[in-house]
Amino acid sequence: MHGTLWLVLLVLLGGTMFLYNRLVADRHRVAAAWSDIGVQLKRRHDLLPKLVEAVRRYAAYEQSTLSALIELRGRSQAADRPADKARLEQALGGGIRRLIALAEDYPELKADRGFLELQQQLSAIEDQIQYARRFYNGAVRIFNTRIDSFPDLLVARLAGYRPADYFELDPAESQPPELLP
Repeated sequence: MHGTLWLVLLVLLGGTMFLYNRLVADRHRVAAAWSDIGVQLKRRHDLLPKLVEAVRRYAAYEQSTLSALIELRGRSQAADRPADKARLEQALGGGIRRLIALAEDYPELKADRGFLELQQQLSAIEDQIQYARRFYNGAVRIFNTRIDSFPDLLVARLAGYRPADYFELDPAESQPPELLP
């Protein structure tokens, strides 16, 4: 009887350690995926001043649009929570699309080689953001499912785990900007 009790305790301890370690791995996967999104957003944020400057050279009277983009960029960089960052990035993406659309009104901007290169880089970055967001949301889904499923939820609650936030964008807003011909 005494040996059986030890065996049961050993199995429970081993199971708890297994579940805990799996939760830790999932938490780190979510953090790494969030970091990947951060890298792509930083690339977008770094490209934005160059794009704004290219447009400013040709469209000086569009100053309010340009200023709004720079202000959104700063607010997004300061945001920590995925839901806040998603809301700001969605607005920033819309502003970038409006900025690119301005080129239609300025033939010399539309023909500017530097602007076209920036536009291509931006389109590639938008694609990478979309891929990183999908991976992050997949990692969040797995993590959140684990901490809500038995028996993992017992260990998760004891360890103080909370569900992670998704990084959600409106599908229409998360499309990369259209490249100009």
